[in-house]
Amino acid sequence: MRVEVLAVGTELLLGQIADTNGAWLGEQLALAGVDSFFHQAVGDNQARIVLALRTALARSDGVVVCGGLGPTHDDITRQAIAEVMNVGLHRDPEVAERIAGLFTARRRTMPDSNLRQADVPDGATVIPQQLGTAPGLICPVGNKVVYALPGVPYELAEMFTRAVLPDLRRRQAQEGLQGVIVSRVVRTWGLSESRVGELLQPRVAALDAEGANPTIALLASGIEGIKVRITARATDTAAAAALLQAEETQVRSLLGEAVFGVDAETMESAVAAQLQVRGATLALAESLTGGLVGSRLVGVPGASTWFRGGIVSYASDVKFDLLGVPEGPVVGEAAASAMAEGARRVLGADVGLSLTGVAGPEPQDGRPPGTVFIGLADAAGVVSCTELHLPGDRERVRQLACISALDLLRRHLTRSAAAPAAPAGPAARSEAPAGGSEAQAGGSEAPAGG
Repeated sequence: MRVEVLAVGTELLLGQIADTNGAWLGEQLALAGVDSFFHQAVGDNQARIVLALRTALARSDGVVVCGGLGPTHDDITRQAIAEVMNVGLHRDPEVAERIAGLFTARRRTMPDSNLRQADVPDGATVIPQQLGTAPGLICPVGNKVVYALPGVPYELAEMFTRAVLPDLRRRQAQEGLQGVIVSRVVRTWGLSESRVGELLQPRVAALDAEGANPTIALLASGIEGIKVRITARATDTAAAAALLQAEETQVRSLLGEAVFGVDAETMESAVAAQLQVRGATLALAESLTGGLVGSRLVGVPGASTWFRGGIVSYASDVKFDLLGVPEGPVVGEAAASAMAEGARRVLGADVGLSLTGVAGPEPQDGRPPGTVFIGLADAAGVVSCTELHLPGDRERVRQLACISALDLLRRHLTRSAAAPAAPAGPAARSEAPAGGSEAQAGGSEAPAGG
């Protein structure tokens, strides 16, 4: 069964409000096993609403219309639906009485315009309102259906759950189409969108040959990396979960250590898990990020058990006097390595992580904007420095540096658990960001995630 969502309201087109209803409805339809291939938004114009409805009904079995059921002159969803149904409108006395009763109970005078909310297309079924004044509608159009719901999110959600979803399930049962559609998002960092696509292509081709269940799609998510969405259709949630788990294993095997989490798991929670497993503690020294890394880490519940603290060493003399950075340029390998060792020493931690660089807009120490050095020092004597060249403006460079540093730490902790400790020695230097190749300007082609 295919159902699409039509959001009504000129304010949506002007960008004055975001269409959160569409996102919520898309999720609910998928959980009910209903395909939703199209979402539309249209302004408060009857001719255009009618066109949008007819377009939707030509390619789908049903439409959920959000908004345009209020009492004002531009609330014309009812009229548009009646035109599509080729019927008139009648005023439902029970709905009118209920609306009037709401105003009486609040000791307010009801404007006559509110009675427009009691107008119902002939042949439609009213969905009684329980939280506001605008009732919903179930409107048959031949063998298809239009559901009209108020645009207020909490009213829409209650009405969809109470009335629309049961009606959809009844229609599915009549057609023998009951089931669920469930998704899982595998989160990656360090590879460009195109590279992730290349690595997954053999698996995508195999799934297509098998009938494309599950399916795989890529989502470039800026400073949160490249997401791989796995979507499975099955008769019930248990069967769908089994399909998702099997496919996640396949995706992980192809993408390797670029995978840091699933669904709501963040990079900082991945770092926290690695530290907790090892019983290790972490200290930070931040310059260009000014505390961003520490702020993300303390957002993880229980951070006090593994996070010793951070030093925002923004001024050069703080780096020299507090962290033991040698006199000289403060943007470079030596400074980053010394900052990491200094943070570990001053705060008494097992691991020290540091960031120094040039966020811009002007160069510093002969380094162009976007140059970032990440230092790492641990109790085994391993000291390393990674140089990144990140794209974007000042804020974007800072955010990319933050998550890149956390990813570098995550990979170090993962590898150190599987390998003997390296002997103490001079700081190692790496030109590559935490994931393979240098960051490129150009949106989703940046390996730091976009």
